Amino acid sequence: MIHIDNLWKSYPARRESLGFKEFVLNLHKILKNRNDVFWALKGISFDIKKGDCVGIIGKNGAGKSTLLSILLGVANATKGIVDIKGRRTPLLELGAGFHPDLSGRENIIINGILLGNTKKEIMKKSAEIIAFSEIAEFIDMPVRTYSNGMYMRLAFSVAVHTEPEILLIDEILSVGDEFFQVKSGEAIKKLINNGVTTVFVSHSMDAIKSICSRVIWLEHGMIKADGDPADVVGQYLEKGR
Repeated sequence: MIHIDNLWKSYPARRESLGFKEFVLNLHKILKNRNDVFWALKGISFDIKKGDCVGIIGKNGAGKSTLLSILLGVANATKGIVDIKGRRTPLLELGAGFHPDLSGRENIIINGILLGNTKKEIMKKSAEIIAFSEIAEFIDMPVRTYSNGMYMRLAFSVAVHTEPEILLIDEILSVGDEFFQVKSGEAIKKLINNGVTTVFVSHSMDAIKSICSRVIWLEHGMIKADGDPADVVGQYLEKGR
């Protein structure tokens, strides 16, 4: 379902803004290094089969977010093969498609369509989405009047009720209060148990070990380890000591 082969991703290297004098004095260096790039991913390869739940771990800057953006399709690989079969549902930035002046009910329809459903399909699911979010009394109010917790609850509920085939998760298991966090975690586990292919990026090693059947450890844009969650997480924590 996900095939990644020799994937490389580069970005232009950052440079400090220079004044005119500094620019003239350093012009020879600037011309020499004008093609400098930062390689966020360096030739990584892996396959994820249908129904697998794979955790991605690593320190900040290891390449996790870059990998997720490529898997989601919002960034292109510099070189390499990215072959993904299945509808992708992101749980990265909840509610990114919400319009603040529209009601929660209206945003359910819009966000559901953005996630690949038809209007008819999302209308059928709307009652279930509203019930799961636990904000029924506010559902016809503009979402700009929502608290952050209400906003996140609704966005999460839409995402997990749109029949994802591939779920891309980035640190969202802390949605809402403690009770809703448990509820959201159980909802994701149910999707995984029902065969939804899942890629889960997190700094929580407990969460990674709890829901993943395999873990890939990224370091400096390369795969440091790939295998059993307990083994890979153990190696990662041991190096961090």
